[in-house]
Order: sequence, then C-alpha cells, then structure tokens
Amino acid sequence: MGEERLPDGWLVDERCTNCDVARQLAPGLIGEADGRSVVLRDPQSADEERQMQAAAHACPSRSIRPPSGRLDAARDPFPLALDDSVLLCGHNSPRTAGANSYLLRRPDGTAMMVDTPRWSTPLAARYGRLGTVTDVLLTHRDHAAHGRRWADSFGARLWIHEGDLDAAPDADRVLRGTGPAPIADGVTAFPLPGHTRGSVVYQADERYCFSGDSFYWSRTTGDVEVADSVTWYSIEELAASLARTVGRLRFEWLLPGHGDRRRLPSDDMARRLRRLTERTRTLAPRPVDFTAVRW
Repeated sequence: MGEERLPDGWLVDERCTNCDVARQLAPGLIGEADGRSVVLRDPQSADEERQMQAAAHACPSRSIRPPSGRLDAARDPFPLALDDSVLLCGHNSPRTAGANSYLLRRPDGTAMMVDTPRWSTPLAARYGRLGTVTDVLLTHRDHAAHGRRWADSFGARLWIHEGDLDAAPDADRVLRGTGPAPIADGVTAFPLPGHTRGSVVYQADERYCFSGDSFYWSRTTGDVEVADSVTWYSIEELAASLARTVGRLRFEWLLPGHGDRRRLPSDDMARRLRRLTERTRTLAPRPVDFTAVRW
C-alpha cells in the first residue's frame, strides 16, 4: 500500500494499524480512510503543529512523519497534561496494542502510572523526574508487556488481577475476586471481567475512571461504548460486571486504553453508564473483528 501525503507535507505511511491514537490527538488534521489514518491537511498554526507532533510521538507504529522525514525529540510534548492531576504518557507501544497510558498525580506529591507507554531508558528517566511513582496499575493482560520494567525503574509496586496473572506472574500485588479493592487513599480498583477475565477499572477521587478496554468514549456514537467486537473473554460477563459495578462508579473523566477520552459532569456519566449497561445486556457473542470498533 502506498503512502498518503500532501506534497512536501506530513504523511502517514503504510505501517499504520488504524489504532485511532493519532486521530484522538490531532482531530481535523488526521482522519480515517480505507481502514487506516490519513493526513487531511497540514497544520496551519502553532497549536495545530503541537497536535500533529503529539500524534506523531504517540503513534505506536511510528507511521506519522513530518516533512523532514524525522521526528524531533525536542518537540515531543509528552507527558501531556489533561488537567492538574492526570497526564497522558504518549509513546504508545505496539506490544500493548497501542494502548494509551496515564500518570495520576497524588496530593502527597507521588504518582501512579496506569498501564504503560513503550519502554525505553530515556523515557523512564523523563517520567521519573516528575516525582516518585509508587504504583503501576495494569488494567488487563493486553497492556502488561512493559509493566515489570516500568515498575522496576520506579521502584514501584506492579498490580494486576488474578484473572490475567499469567500475563504478569511477577506482579507485586494481585487483585482477587469481583469486589472493589483499595489501592491507596482515594484510589479504588473495580474488577470488571468481560473484555478479559482479569480486566479492571481504576477510579480515583470520584473524578477519574481509567477504564482500560472495558468501555470508552466513541466519537462515532457520541457516547460511552463497549468494544463488543473485541471481547476476548465474554460479553455476557461484561454485561454482568457492568450491572454489578456501575452504581458504585462516580467520575467526570473517562480515560480508556483504547478509544477516546471525555470529560462530562458526573451525573451525566452515571446516566450514560446505566444506559450502556442496558445496551450491553442485549449484545450476543461475536467473532473478534477489529475493523468493527466504532471509534
């Protein structure tokens, strides 16, 4: 497949896996065509240039290239602050299916990492300078590839649920069962088997929900959705997990591993989650089909 580019401009090359990361970070500049991302137009302002740089430095396949052909590390915007407590890590890894990862700052000056970016020593040094990272929280097996290396680089505890323990058998903390479990003051794990047997969502301060691949914000539908076409364990279990859990969740920020992020009033989020639970009850098992995800 050839390259999609504007003359002497930014391009997306044939390595693109259509993971949606770039389209989240550079809306209006990068779009989708024929099952992959394409450059719609070159940036026309400093803000748009920053968006394109963010998309390029996050892209797990390194498919997005500037006119020079090489990314400039000095223009890497990550970690990128989403608000005063959460930073988007960027540098998504092909070994975690291109998942987003986050740093959650705590009131005592420490931080937690939720899922991980790609591993590199320079990145570890950069994120380590932001403060003491006490915990690396894995949402499920698909995002576990670099967990141990990141946790060891920080001297942090690595967390995973027993249902996905074979993906991180050397984890320091193992979540068990289906009930909520405290991680630290203000941070709670909610096991949500469905996408995988050991999927977990983490809620912080009744403000943030790190949902892994259990649910996400879809730009296509303008709502919270489950990726029923990419459910490795059981869509019926996911429906049961949501029914058991959504009444306990309270947050404004939806921060998924895949799919877009969204901030809404907590009452609005709660209503949407209740409706999502009802919709998920009607879904039947289906073959895995990545092309059917409604980004």
